Amino acid sequence: MNIEEIREDFPLLKRIENGKKITYLDNAATSLKPKQVIEAVTHYYEKECANVHRGLHLLSEEASIKYEESHEKVAKFVGSKKEEVVLTKNTTEGMNLVMYSLLNSDFFKKGDKIVVSGMEHHSNIVPWQFLERKHGVNLEYVELLDNFEVDMDDLKEKVKGAKLVSFSGASNTVATTPDLKKVEKIVHGEGALLCIDGAQLVPHHNVNFKSLNADFLAFSGHKMLAPTGTGALIAKKEHLEKFEPFLFGGDMIQEVELHKSTWNSLPYKFEAGTPNIAGSYGLCAAIDYIKKVGYKTIDRQEKLLTKLCIEEMEKIPSVEMYCPKDVNKQGGIVMFESKKLAAHELAMTLSEMENICIRSGMHCAEPLVSKINKEGLARASFYFYNTEEEVHKFISALKETISLLG
Repeated sequence: MNIEEIREDFPLLKRIENGKKITYLDNAATSLKPKQVIEAVTHYYEKECANVHRGLHLLSEEASIKYEESHEKVAKFVGSKKEEVVLTKNTTEGMNLVMYSLLNSDFFKKGDKIVVSGMEHHSNIVPWQFLERKHGVNLEYVELLDNFEVDMDDLKEKVKGAKLVSFSGASNTVATTPDLKKVEKIVHGEGALLCIDGAQLVPHHNVNFKSLNADFLAFSGHKMLAPTGTGALIAKKEHLEKFEPFLFGGDMIQEVELHKSTWNSLPYKFEAGTPNIAGSYGLCAAIDYIKKVGYKTIDRQEKLLTKLCIEEMEKIPSVEMYCPKDVNKQGGIVMFESKKLAAHELAMTLSEMENICIRSGMHCAEPLVSKINKEGLARASFYFYNTEEEVHKFISALKETISLLG
């Protein structure tokens, strides 16, 4: 990989503030966008700006063809069928689509069990809390081991009698990447459905929905170079055929009479109203870019940077890390704290002094993070366009900040 050549594709990396470049280490929140993605979005607005599935004129036909291609491209990208791809605005919408569809299909009864892990993002907690509060299901959490890996023995116990297990494929906080093949065997062995939050998984790992054998997989485009407001829910066709939609209006219908309507074919019965058409152009360009770089290259670069960051942080006495500290068991995320400085103060100072962008706070995983520190933690997260030089710059600035303010 020619890292400098790749970095030339990302306009934001060229930005200078107060004479210093931006060092972007907040990729778990959202990724930067290459010029190819930006140009694809601009192309829609400049050349083919029309609504899809609405007209027979030239622009509508061109936009509709491209929008259809986005479903096909996503399907090939994650190893699913086109009719199994519902385009959403993010992972959160995908998870809510699963929850409401199961609810509307009378899948859950009072007393049924839903199981999640102890490292979940709010998107994989709050929807199930709603069912617990409003419909009497029981929500249980699988414990984490001391090194922040999932306790598989606890999963085996908790999954007994469960109707649904919903797991993160890669944590956005402690960075753990559970063995999804083992999880799938355990879950389906007990007859439960398996839902995967793939927000931190799909941007960094080659995922094949068929071989994964999950029932549902949700992910966001904005974490994998695509525009914000893009994403997908991949669901087995058998489920989508049974599900009732939970958003109603235009385009998700086949026929509308005064007192009844029939639904559109898959996957469009779950895509009500005008979609993010421009975003779908960008999503296609993002997929092309990732395929060009290649997941092997992405994995190699992220492991290199994560290993370097962990090794250098271990040399700072006042810093504590909260992750497996093993690049074979985690993604490119290092969550940490300084015993001398609050996370928000640390992040703000790094930004003001050196234009280094990291995250601080609860990271949309308050049950886990607040258990470690009620004031929140800091997080550095990497993608393939980051460099060793940036990691060293971050570590040096971190030491200086702690020395000055700690």
